[in-house]
Amino acid sequence: MSIPASLQMLRGRLIVSCQAWEDDPFHGPGRMALFARAAVEGGAAGLRANGPDDVREIKIVAQACLPVYVPVIAIQKRMAADGRILITPEFDDAAALAAAGADAIALDCTARGRSFAALERLARIRRELGVPVAADIATVEEAQAAERAGADFVLSTMRGYTAETAHVKSFDAQFVAELVNRLHVPVIAEGRIWSRREAQAALEAGAFAVVVGSAITRPREITARFVAGLRAWSQPQACFIGIDLGGTNIKSGLVLPDGTVVDAATDPTCVASRGALLEQLGEIAARLAKQSEARSLGALAAGFSTAGWPEPATGIIVYGTANLPDWTGAPLADGVARRVGVPVFVENDANALAVGEKCFGAARLADTFLSVTLGTGVGAGFYAGGRLLRGARWQGNQLGHIVVEPGGLPCTCGQRGCLEPYANAAALARYAGADGEHHASAAMATLAGYLARGLKPAVQLLDPELIVLAGGVAEDNVRLAQELSVALAAIVPRWAERRIEVRLSALGYHGGVAGAGAVARAGIAYPRGR
Repeated sequence: MSIPASLQMLRGRLIVSCQAWEDDPFHGPGRMALFARAAVEGGAAGLRANGPDDVREIKIVAQACLPVYVPVIAIQKRMAADGRILITPEFDDAAALAAAGADAIALDCTARGRSFAALERLARIRRELGVPVAADIATVEEAQAAERAGADFVLSTMRGYTAETAHVKSFDAQFVAELVNRLHVPVIAEGRIWSRREAQAALEAGAFAVVVGSAITRPREITARFVAGLRAWSQPQACFIGIDLGGTNIKSGLVLPDGTVVDAATDPTCVASRGALLEQLGEIAARLAKQSEARSLGALAAGFSTAGWPEPATGIIVYGTANLPDWTGAPLADGVARRVGVPVFVENDANALAVGEKCFGAARLADTFLSVTLGTGVGAGFYAGGRLLRGARWQGNQLGHIVVEPGGLPCTCGQRGCLEPYANAAALARYAGADGEHHASAAMATLAGYLARGLKPAVQLLDPELIVLAGGVAEDNVRLAQELSVALAAIVPRWAERRIEVRLSALGYHGGVAGAGAVARAGIAYPRGR
């Protein structure tokens, strides 16, 4: 079946889903039609609606707004035999939607939907009703099966809402890109899209169009998100579990809304196996949850700062480090969430410290800044326009692995001459060599010189307004900040014009814990990305 011109006009455009549950104050065809009219007047190119009554009323009201045609993708939600809602589970539902004026009909083609004969129903709808069919799916395999059955469109609607994809907590642009690469039919992005940036990311991933629903048409949910966000930032009786995972020790504590860390503790890291480490982390989180109850504080979420690079949406470690056993692939968020019963958010340790600086520390008033962590290693986190940037595969900000001395000292990454062995704690001790103020002063200048060489390309690429120095090497180290400013001024073009301030972190010894708590706080306040 060729796609009608009215649906082709949706390419690159916004489709607004106008639906409300039965207990919602806005439930009913008349109210949904007014939402649809507002969406169309705001520029929506298409609509998604539930049930023939809503479809019929929406077609009348929305179409009166503009001279151009506004197509409606229709569904019918019903309780299935397994006691759960299913999208368009019967052919008669599809027939009623088509009679009401639906321009396309969507149905659940996930593994569960297929157990209710979704693919056979899909083919029959196309054959007997002559209406384009959209398949709501959650995995690539489900999408391919729906395409083979004749689906005209595939929608990512069910991603994160099935047993197989329950680990996905936010919009997954990479999944959309994978669908686009694997399929020959248009892919429409839908599900968990809460921001303009996520909608843009969907189109950048190759989506034919983007469906947004709750973020536009459900005031109750929108209000609840704002309330939760404000509570995460200011509720005096609230706290966050913060756990800073290192190769040697695990620092932990309860982080109050102002960044204060209480009930701080340090445990030796269990490196016997991945399972043993996950069990240990779960026990620490559970211990802190009990301590929050003892303090009459409600733990709203748990945050983890970890070596390695996690996928923020799932909390799975996509690339671990040699310091932790079998850490690549570890399901950290899910493994702990079952123990504490609160949302769990996971971030790379250097990125987490940057989040901590933004929430509680030296960068609270900065929108574009670079946070540099100097300890056993050298890490960094970068904020641009108030948003943490991680890179396409969450492995950006690896400042420590910029080469500053070609062919120089070996680095843990396998290269030689990286910044890390020239600017970490071991390097400072090596430069000092012996006790004495003169040696300490010269050692600081040497380390600052190497650090400036590593930071120079970052400054020229990123143009930060602020550089924050954190970690054990930088703690209370005013001399280092001064020496670094001098070294940068000597090698960075137009340093004076840039007006970049170098500051020390104010988060102190438990900065990693505060950063982990900040990750939890930001995760609650901005669940779709920070």
